Amino acid sequence: MKKYAGLDVSMEETSICVIDGDGEVIAEGKVASEPGALARYLEPWREELVRIGLEAGATSPWLHRGLVDLGLPAVCIETRRMKAYAKASPVKTDRRDAHLIALAMRAGLFRAVHVKSEGSQKLRLALTARRTLLDQARQLQGKIRGDLKPFGIVLGKVGSGGFAARVKERLAGRADLWALVSPLLDMRAALLDRVRGYERLLRSAAKANPVVRRLMTAPGVGTLNALAYYAVIDTPERFRRSADVPAALGLTPRIDNSGEVERCGSITKAGDALLRSLLFEAANALLTRTRKWCALKRWGLTVAKRRGFNRARVAVARRLAIVLHRMWRDGTEFHWGAELASDKAA
Repeated sequence: MKKYAGLDVSMEETSICVIDGDGEVIAEGKVASEPGALARYLEPWREELVRIGLEAGATSPWLHRGLVDLGLPAVCIETRRMKAYAKASPVKTDRRDAHLIALAMRAGLFRAVHVKSEGSQKLRLALTARRTLLDQARQLQGKIRGDLKPFGIVLGKVGSGGFAARVKERLAGRADLWALVSPLLDMRAALLDRVRGYERLLRSAAKANPVVRRLMTAPGVGTLNALAYYAVIDTPERFRRSADVPAALGLTPRIDNSGEVERCGSITKAGDALLRSLLFEAANALLTRTRKWCALKRWGLTVAKRRGFNRARVAVARRLAIVLHRMWRDGTEFHWGAELASDKAA
């Protein structure tokens, strides 16, 4: 008889529930949250197991890869849909959650989540690490500006490259303040040095990747945008149509349609926040800094005149996500003026 298993994963231990085709519980237990221990527990039902469900989470990619490598039919499932399914139960425990996941596997009440390859995970780690260090350097810069204002020292407009020199210039003759501020400047300099190290690493990765180089032929798309897109999409074949990509990145509007009421809200902001922000930056660069004209820029400026620049930027980011997927899937570079036709065909 067919068997189904649900895993409720915690950092130390994972609750397991195994049920049969009629929904009856066969076994329940807890084991260490590592692939080997999970596989050993499920070994008696290996040949009969149809699906093993675990919710998407911090350790899910590692556990999923480990179980699949051991020959088990693991499925990583969307958390939001599972939470909605679990709301029907007034009791919430790890044991109960594992049982509900197993029942969802049996009934098909789940949505599978793509688990990225280890290479894409490493690439995204480098991107997020760079962004984190850069944000911390900017926070220090803002703190220094704010801390000096009570002493009547206003730094004014200055770029990141000249910030430390401006602070040193304004604090000339104020050794007391310099002793307090200079450690913050040293910390900021160390952070920016690490940021530059990550950028060198990312440039090398982009140079060695033909897909990333191809994506960079699109207007407004630089090294970081292309690498983030490559890391998040991971496998272009997982999208049946290029037009499905924006929804996965949270770039489509919320729709509330009930009876005679229909509301179109802001974008869902589901999916990867880093890639979404980088697509916004690419759209902004396309609309404001790209000098060469193309049909996508012309279309975006038309939207800006009609609905405002912010909405135009979102619309261009959404369409750019479609264009990049089509370029990747077809193995073609950006066609200046032909991309809207490919978008409509997606």
